Amino acid sequence: MSEQGRAARPYAARPYKGVPAAERRAQRRAALMEAAWDLLGTAGWRSVTVRGVSAHAGLNDRYFYESFPDVTGLLVAVVDEQAARGMAAIQAAAREAPRHMPTRTRAAVSAVFDFLAEDPRRGHVMAWEFAASPALQDRKHKIIHAIAEIFVAEVHELLDETGLPERDLRLTALTITAGLWETVASWLRGDVVTSRDHLIDYIVALLMATTALPPAL
Repeated sequence: MSEQGRAARPYAARPYKGVPAAERRAQRRAALMEAAWDLLGTAGWRSVTVRGVSAHAGLNDRYFYESFPDVTGLLVAVVDEQAARGMAAIQAAAREAPRHMPTRTRAAVSAVFDFLAEDPRRGHVMAWEFAASPALQDRKHKIIHAIAEIFVAEVHELLDETGLPERDLRLTALTITAGLWETVASWLRGDVVTSRDHLIDYIVALLMATTALPPAL
């Protein structure tokens, strides 16, 4: 083959110790994600820097930009991953519960608290970091809207007739979801003093009451 022909061939990264290049990149990305999550959930969002995350992951700084454009991109990816896990847990609990509004509502609400308790870093991030980090404030709004959509879907699944026009149902879901986010965050910070069981009872009762709201005039 001519020198010109060899030069035209695309470069193919060789496996290192039998591990393909794409797999190594995926491993480095996962290590950066876990390092960022650990820092965010313990030391706070200001500790999530290129140097700090790379050192925590045991990687050279240059590998950071292989996976993320900047720290904001990493923060958003980490939070989105946790939000996706949380919403999957809520939906799984709802699917496994009987088709009975109070029972399914309690299962979904309990799943939220179980999810937060499963990894203490989640509670820290919800209580403190979403409000402190400018990058995460915008993500918080998107997550609230996504959870509100789960609320709407469950109401349609469980009730043949809601008594509310679709517009009002969505307004109710958004209002309740945003308010409960702040209530749970306050409870996690210790600003609301009550037991986990009582807070779950209260939230379930509140959600049940919203399904009986009269149409807006």
